[in-house]
Amino acid sequence: MNNRLPYLREKTSRLTSSSGVYIMKNKESDIIYIGKAKNLKRRVSGYFRENPNHLPKVAAMVSNVYDYDFIVTDSEFEALVLECSLIKQHKPKYNILLKDDKGYSYIRISDDEYPRITAENTNTAGGRYLGPYTSSYITREAVNETNRVFMLPTCRKCFPRDFGRERPCLNYHIKNCMGVCRGKISSAEYGRIINDAVDFIRSGSASSVERMEKEMIEASEKLDFEKAAVLRDRISAVKKASEKQKVVNSGVESADVIGTAEYNGGIYISVLMYRGNRLYDKAVFDIEKSEPDKDILNTFMVQFYHGRKDIPKIIAVEYIPDEIELIEKLVNSDTGYRVSIHQPQRGRLLELVKLAKNNSAEYAALRNSRTGKEVIALEQLGKILGLPKPPEYIEAYDISNLSSESMVAGMIVFENGRPLKKAYKKFTIKEQLNQNDYGSMREVLERRLRHIADNDGDEHFRRIPDLILLDGGTGHVHAVQPVLKKFGLDIPLFGMVKDNRHRTRAISDGGKEIQINSVQSAFNLVTRIQDEVHRFSVSFMHSRHRKKTYSSELITVKGIGEKKAAKIMIKYKTKANLLNASPEELAVTAGVNIETARKLWEVIQSM
Repeated sequence: MNNRLPYLREKTSRLTSSSGVYIMKNKESDIIYIGKAKNLKRRVSGYFRENPNHLPKVAAMVSNVYDYDFIVTDSEFEALVLECSLIKQHKPKYNILLKDDKGYSYIRISDDEYPRITAENTNTAGGRYLGPYTSSYITREAVNETNRVFMLPTCRKCFPRDFGRERPCLNYHIKNCMGVCRGKISSAEYGRIINDAVDFIRSGSASSVERMEKEMIEASEKLDFEKAAVLRDRISAVKKASEKQKVVNSGVESADVIGTAEYNGGIYISVLMYRGNRLYDKAVFDIEKSEPDKDILNTFMVQFYHGRKDIPKIIAVEYIPDEIELIEKLVNSDTGYRVSIHQPQRGRLLELVKLAKNNSAEYAALRNSRTGKEVIALEQLGKILGLPKPPEYIEAYDISNLSSESMVAGMIVFENGRPLKKAYKKFTIKEQLNQNDYGSMREVLERRLRHIADNDGDEHFRRIPDLILLDGGTGHVHAVQPVLKKFGLDIPLFGMVKDNRHRTRAISDGGKEIQINSVQSAFNLVTRIQDEVHRFSVSFMHSRHRKKTYSSELITVKGIGEKKAAKIMIKYKTKANLLNASPEELAVTAGVNIETARKLWEVIQSM
């Protein structure tokens, strides 16, 4: 029995549902098992569930798990290729069937004059091999797809010996084979097709695509549309395959890729290390930010690279650190060659930086019981608004009224990207006699901020928010800014601007509008906040209007004034409760005699 199971279950409950690789470790931090998953949370949860029905080998592995690590990928295919790479590198104890090439599958390109591409369980025969791959099914599927796309022969004929001996088989007639048996394709031309097929399996080849595109145009000009269509399909397949190689066949021979995520006072930094065109290693660091204005990337890179000799010539980062010249000088002196710290703007390196950042965000989320999307949303929002850090505690306000009646406001709170409903507040507008959104917003914020200035009220009223959002534009911001100044509070204040369909469009700082719809995570968060504060304030307005309507009916009874009607509404709150109240109960609540209570009961029943 593993006494770490409660901890492992709790950790896994906060794990991402993205695809990726999980890495099981024992108490000595040795890697004992590596696996892949389409859904990390679902797959890893299966190991630690109560009353499991594991095979003996899996049960033995689980009993030795002290902790686990994980690497997020963009697809299950990337997880598969990464799993192969890491198992070859670390040879974990419980991946025993995959050690020493046992249990792997390979793709073989035979060394015949007309080579065949086949799926094999060993790599002992002649020819070239791709792999190893952990899944024999995936290997067979890759071979079948390659042979189909490139129309390669899969029969048992031997070429060129069997040229012209028999008519082409069914595969040729249904366009699954190019018909090599006809003897009309030279070995040189066939060899070029085989090379394109190998590039297709590996990563996609830009040079092959360019050549095939030229051949396709030439075939079209010669009106050989059948050949052009075949080439078109091959080009599409190669391009599709090339997009699946981001993790291992990264398109980057050697580089460190650094991504950061800031959350809840901490900085999370992932370093993805690519060597020999594959992901070689990964390191994740949790750093507490001690000084608000300090560029943590400077400190991290100096400490991480000082004294190291295995530094690649390219270090890709999401932003250039402040002291880049000093850092480059340090690493160049340690290595003896030039190392470039690069902020990619496009291409594969930019994709890898985003992947590193996603890994950092997922680790931040795991440590803080949040999701990676929530971490990234708060970080993006903070950067868009120019805040010194991601806003952990956000207050939002909206005014709701029905003409000049039932004028109210709602205040909601989002803490660390999620609604904190116990901190929600309701305000009844007291100073505005007529409908006035600007005046109402100013009144509400003055009443709320006074609690901060006087340090009174509950814990939520005394807390200073990191950000205040108003449901409105420039006018609302201008109305409230003097209130902040009056109390000497330096709280970031912005308006949430809606379009004519009442949907979030932008953020106003009181002078200009900041477009946020291009930054998806931040945009989704602001939309959620705006929708929630609108729902809350409108719901309060409707409930208050209903109570006013009920009260106006109650005071038609002789002996029932506004104060007694208010007592009744406070006691029973809803119409359903009122309808269920007996005359005797109404008499006690309102403090009236039974005759008045019966008349009151009759009015309530007719409402």
